[in-house]
Amino acid sequence: MALISPRTPPGTMELLPRRQIAFQRMVDTIRRGYERFGFLPVETPVFEVADVLLSKSGGETEKQVYFVQSTGAIEQGHKPDLALRFDLTVPTARYVAEHERELAFPFRRYQIQRVYRGERAQKGRYREFYQCDIDVIGKDSLPVIYDAEMPAVIYHVFTELAVGPFRINFNNRKILLGMFEALGIADPEVRILVLRQVDKLDKLSREQVLELLTGEGIGLTAEVAARVLDMIGFAGPAAETLAHLNRLGLDNGTFRTGVAELTEVVAALQAFGVPETHWRVNLAIARGLDYYTGTVYETFLTDHPGLGSVCSGGRYENLAGLYTKSKLPGVGISIGLTRLFYALEQAGIVSDGPSTVQVLVTQFDPDLVPDYLAIGAELRAAGINTEIQLEAAKPKKQFAYADKAGIRYAVIMGPDEKARGEVTVKDLTGGAQHAVTRAALVDWFKQQG
Repeated sequence: MALISPRTPPGTMELLPRRQIAFQRMVDTIRRGYERFGFLPVETPVFEVADVLLSKSGGETEKQVYFVQSTGAIEQGHKPDLALRFDLTVPTARYVAEHERELAFPFRRYQIQRVYRGERAQKGRYREFYQCDIDVIGKDSLPVIYDAEMPAVIYHVFTELAVGPFRINFNNRKILLGMFEALGIADPEVRILVLRQVDKLDKLSREQVLELLTGEGIGLTAEVAARVLDMIGFAGPAAETLAHLNRLGLDNGTFRTGVAELTEVVAALQAFGVPETHWRVNLAIARGLDYYTGTVYETFLTDHPGLGSVCSGGRYENLAGLYTKSKLPGVGISIGLTRLFYALEQAGIVSDGPSTVQVLVTQFDPDLVPDYLAIGAELRAAGINTEIQLEAAKPKKQFAYADKAGIRYAVIMGPDEKARGEVTVKDLTGGAQHAVTRAALVDWFKQQG
């Protein structure tokens, strides 16, 4: 029978063990950061009931959903009633609505799980990928100060991840909506196009962007286009940006509410102790115009602008409105970890992690296997991750195995060492060898940290 060629499904990330260790350490760092701010873990099934999952989706999203169906159901001609989740937000909405009476509000949850989208597979863009989300969900109301907590969490997590300099950009969607209302820009498609062109101010001159705003496809008047740039094209420290917004004097309630909320977020973020070197008010940030209702966030790595946003999110007024009559406002962020890891890997920022195995107890004499097992048991009992070489092999081969697996230390004991009540510990990273008594072996490794 012909062999089947082994191959990874397109659009998935599969790593060798030491690279997987590096990935897992990023997961653990994010988890610790979330828990340090008081978020609780939640997991939801990888698939949801299809009509629940697709209740908030548009036509484009539905084209990317993977449906789940058993072979028996296919044979009977049944339509699939289950689908793989495409994000963690809709499952969270369902979860909160279903368990509303059992949860304490504000409900602070984190969720680190895979999601699935049937997109065209390409480098850095996956069909199966990890999202690392946090949300604070209130009952009936949620104070704006929670919007300031999100950048504080991002700052802590990305500092711990040690990915280099980064900056959290945030804005308030009400400022943009109020501006559009005041200027008479009502078409949602035109609004999106306007924001897309204004976002080019860091690459194009003001005159070039004005030409794009007044050209075919958008068609703003020169006066309106100039006012748009005057309003959201402003860049400066937070205090100057807020002063700029107040100077505009727009007679629009939505705009004024947005400015007030943004002012509160800035003051609270400063109180959280997050340095302004790592955040800025960016009036052109406008993600999720049809979903988010207030504060919105985008985070960028300063040295790698081509990666795009590596963490985003925002405020929404009613998370679970399709599943419950209760009003459940919230605010949250999401880290697309698989894409981030790939990008950092390509940029040379992450590399293989050291093995989770700290010690290899080698086998130099088959007659001493009981001693090797006892040494391994002692080290494990002391919390030291230990592998025992259970097959006889030449020393060179055992050391080569440990080196390839990323194990730092090898414990060696032959008949002569046993007679002296000693073992030899070899540091495979530098070649140094240490004679250590059996009685002191555990303490020796603890001293190495």
